[in-house]
Amino acid sequence: MDSERILHEHQHRGRAALSNAPGRFDLDRAAVDDGWATEPRADTVETQVRQETVRTAITYNKSPDLPFDRSLNPYRGCEHGCIYCFARPSHAYLGYSPGLDFETRLIARPNAAEVLRMELGKARYKVATLAMGTNTDPYQPCETDWQITRKCLEVLRDFNHPIAIVTKGALIERDLDILAPMAEQGLVRVGISLTTLDPDLARRMEPRVPTPARRLATIKRLSDAGVPVRVMASPLVPGLSDHEVEALLAAGQAAGADAASWIMLRLPREVSPLWQQWLATHYPDRAAKVMARLREMHGGRDYDPRWGHRMRGEGHYAEMMAMRFKTACKRLGLVEKTTPLRRDLFARPPQAGDQLALF
Repeated sequence: MDSERILHEHQHRGRAALSNAPGRFDLDRAAVDDGWATEPRADTVETQVRQETVRTAITYNKSPDLPFDRSLNPYRGCEHGCIYCFARPSHAYLGYSPGLDFETRLIARPNAAEVLRMELGKARYKVATLAMGTNTDPYQPCETDWQITRKCLEVLRDFNHPIAIVTKGALIERDLDILAPMAEQGLVRVGISLTTLDPDLARRMEPRVPTPARRLATIKRLSDAGVPVRVMASPLVPGLSDHEVEALLAAGQAAGADAASWIMLRLPREVSPLWQQWLATHYPDRAAKVMARLREMHGGRDYDPRWGHRMRGEGHYAEMMAMRFKTACKRLGLVEKTTPLRRDLFARPPQAGDQLALF
């Protein structure tokens, strides 16, 4: 692959992507020996984080597949490095590769909370649940240093704004001092993504994500604190993790989750070749079966982007998985649709210079 920078296995320990192909908006690049590689290279690729000044914090969408119309992402790229991540192609808009760059060249948005406060304070703003963690994980490792997610939560708390968080990161436990009081008011719900209970598969597929056992411990910690949690069996991989759907839901319910959801593996744009390269490397005996099943659900293609089809596919296998999920949820008492978060408590907090009320 002349246009692809192939990285040998010993060069990227702890990363999922096995290559770093240029993004679809980038010029072709070729690996060239420039004479500088005289010393042995390190067996890891260091994470780089640069800053981005945002003009808007809230992103709006009109997707009929999503239960929310607005979201906020404190970071671009994700060090968790899930090989299947549907957000990888978004890195191409930055001139980066959806491959290893997505995991190692991150963008932090340190002024996101400040901009969010201004947007929520506008008179024309109409409140609705804000989703966080829709594109990249708000509790990925770099949040420990940057604390952008926490600062945004402080703003949402000040406005009594409803928030739905999706994460795999145990770091969310740090913010229970904010989340627990908001939960008491019906203002927050958390979704914890649990893809497998097999620690070996998890480490290969999601190299820098907390272990499955640790994610279950996070569900328990949140639910014990009164924060409602959804266990998200997402994505399910045919021929690799689909047999675990009942076990995943049971483990989540035992840890304290009261709701559940699932999504089938999605392979948009550059994700498909990255996934197939990873699959052929780690599970060559199952690669053909996995891809055959996926194509069966998407009309012979690796992925069908149509509304209403892209999340779960269609056909006999997709219908069977949906039935298994519903049956397990009914048996475990897990709901798919939850009570809407409250919007009636939303209020603009007092600002310096505001006129005081007379009564």
